[in-house]
Amino acid sequence: MNRATIAAIATPPGMGAVALLRLSGADAFAIAARVFSGRSQALWEPRRQHFGRIVAPDGSVIDEVLLTSFPGPGSFTGEDVVEIACHGGVIVTNEILGVLLSAGAEPAGPGEFSERAFLNGKIDLTRAEAIMDLISARTDLAMKAAGEQLSGRLGAEIERIRLDFIGLLAHLEAYIDFPEEDIDPDSSSELQARAAGVLAKLEKLLATADQGRILREGIRTVICGAPNAGKSSLLNRLLGFDRAIVNDVAGTTRDTIEELINLRGIPLRLVDTAGLREGLEAVEREGIERSRAQIAAAELILLVVDSSSAPDQVDEVEKIDFPPHAKVVRLLNKSDLTTHPDRIADEGFPVSCLDDSSIAALRDHLYDRITAATTLGAGELVSINARHQHCLNRAKGDLVKAIGMMAAGLSPEFVAMDLRAALDAVGDVVGRTDIEEILGEIFSQFCIGK
Repeated sequence: MNRATIAAIATPPGMGAVALLRLSGADAFAIAARVFSGRSQALWEPRRQHFGRIVAPDGSVIDEVLLTSFPGPGSFTGEDVVEIACHGGVIVTNEILGVLLSAGAEPAGPGEFSERAFLNGKIDLTRAEAIMDLISARTDLAMKAAGEQLSGRLGAEIERIRLDFIGLLAHLEAYIDFPEEDIDPDSSSELQARAAGVLAKLEKLLATADQGRILREGIRTVICGAPNAGKSSLLNRLLGFDRAIVNDVAGTTRDTIEELINLRGIPLRLVDTAGLREGLEAVEREGIERSRAQIAAAELILLVVDSSSAPDQVDEVEKIDFPPHAKVVRLLNKSDLTTHPDRIADEGFPVSCLDDSSIAALRDHLYDRITAATTLGAGELVSINARHQHCLNRAKGDLVKAIGMMAAGLSPEFVAMDLRAALDAVGDVVGRTDIEEILGEIFSQFCIGK
């Protein structure tokens, strides 16, 4: 495929010590040589920086730079690549990009360097997606998970499952297509056992979908309760700085406030809401309606109760129909004060916004509640995204149908059709579906045509 040579600024816009521009394509070296005044292209040593200047068409010097060449296929994209390190700044980087484009390069589209790396077989789709996950990681755990995916861990898991499917298909299709070879098919029970083993691997990966979503998007955590229960104070303490206004006047919080915190590597999207009660005026009523909408979309709800005050009509908040998918943690706030006699039997986790050790204990409690239903706390960092989940669910459905056909004693031809559909679905995860692999497996295993 004849692709244009592309160019783009590889660092974020703004002022900085250094910025980086990248060229990739068959003409990368020639285009760079047209604008680089320094060592000639013939003397460029791969992967070594060369000092020079970028010169505009009118002969004026734009900037002093360091140029590095990466001949294909030993580059990130698999093509000839040139990287130009210049001084950071919006004007200078845009000027250099303009000179590269005028010298024959085309502007790179979003993700086009990674796309070319995939198309040239340098990375699979899971590693391409991991690049963006690594860039957008908001906690150290999310960064580590993205790094492991970028290293190929998820791709390796998928590849093992693909090979299992290929082995099953090879045996079945050899039996179907070459009866004269007297190939002994696996017994129904043995074939079902092998297929069940593959199903278990699929289910293990599918079980990581929730933790993958958590690491990428965070857990939507809504702090709710009656007015003056201490919701905004709790938000401020969990954040570590004063983000919300705190006042003894009920109804101070009129709108929702959202911030992100890092809970031992797990991102929580904290949402502080208006106190839930019968609103006294239009603005407060609007804030309460927004609070209810946030609760309906929440995954984790921190229900804050003032343990020092008597229960009364404002505690009607506890009668809200919380969404069934959300975890609800009831917090008995203001535990540093005397507990009201009518609250002594209340159940919940005691917390005081004035006590550092209490906030630390709350963070530990929340971490334990969150990780109880996942493997995040066990150091298991293989996690799939929504696209992977869709593909693997397709594969699981087709495999379950194939196992059912085996159990019913149906023809191997029908079983093979569903196994092939499952293989295609698994291949979609990494961007690989190849009939030649099955043919190669058949001939290597069973010596067809000997």
